[in-house]
Amino acid sequence: MTQRSTADDGLVLVTGGSGYVGSHVIRRLLADGHRVRTTVRSLSRAAGVRAMVDEPGDRLEIVSADLSADRGWAEAVTGCTHVLHVASPFPAAQPDNPDEVIVPARDGALRVLRAARDAGVKRVVLTSSFAAVGYSRKPGNEYDENDWTDPADDNTPYVRSKAIAERAAWDFVDAEGGGLELAVINPSGIFGPLLGPYLSASTGLIKAMLEGAMPIVPPVYFGVVDVRDVADIHVRAMRHPAAAGQRFLAGSGEAISFLRLARILAEHLGPAAAQVPTREFTPDEVREAARSNPALRETVSRLGRIPVLRTGKAREVLGWAPRDPETTIVDTAESLIRLKLVTT
Repeated sequence: MTQRSTADDGLVLVTGGSGYVGSHVIRRLLADGHRVRTTVRSLSRAAGVRAMVDEPGDRLEIVSADLSADRGWAEAVTGCTHVLHVASPFPAAQPDNPDEVIVPARDGALRVLRAARDAGVKRVVLTSSFAAVGYSRKPGNEYDENDWTDPADDNTPYVRSKAIAERAAWDFVDAEGGGLELAVINPSGIFGPLLGPYLSASTGLIKAMLEGAMPIVPPVYFGVVDVRDVADIHVRAMRHPAAAGQRFLAGSGEAISFLRLARILAEHLGPAAAQVPTREFTPDEVREAARSNPALRETVSRLGRIPVLRTGKAREVLGWAPRDPETTIVDTAESLIRLKLVTT
């Protein structure tokens, strides 16, 4: 699965190095022999990043830059041959004003692309999401890279932000990119082992299940992809000549439900999974709860939908071979337990 680097690979910038995906991307690049520079919003996180990726030395440089401001980005991209733009705002709760999520996601991506172009970077690989692909209804619920979520649809601000930011990135490269190449990765729900104490939305979900904080779950299905395989596909898209100008949908296996996820935990973890949920809400119960809880609006929109992700392009063009979802879910839970992030 691992592709070795070559001597002319140069310096790679990874944005959002303290994040769940960013830390895995850095670790993969370092393992392949690359020199890496990464951005964090505050240098107070630098020591934590080095600990997560196990690189105390000079092959990893950590600099400060924030997606909401121009300061620091020109310096961050200087001397880099490639940029993996992984960082993106993810709200703790959906805001009343959608622009609180949409504007930072869109403008942050454009900030990185503009700096990369001006610095003569060869290619940017942008982390988008299945949210930019498959959150508009279509017959059969089958999705591939030709599909787009319509930002005008009644989705959450986060979902809309992913579609708007990715569209803006493609438009920028087409109109103002010069010789800059762009490739985009659209992962489904990202799970897999943590490298440190910072929880993502998906790992937080498994933590909540293990701690008994989700006694009942909605009847909703979603795609799963391993964070290690997300790192792998980013590196492949960075290197492969045919990846320029392409989107790649990243998911493994069939979509699973929250209840199936809980059952996987119960099947493999024994007593550690004693508190995972064993029952689903009915669709009518979800609709009724959504009347008083706007946060459930997205859940209602996904009732009765089992998305089918067609990921043949990534497999055929890039040689990408993801893990199965069951392995990914179990490895996520075991890492939470190992890092003592689960309270039982």
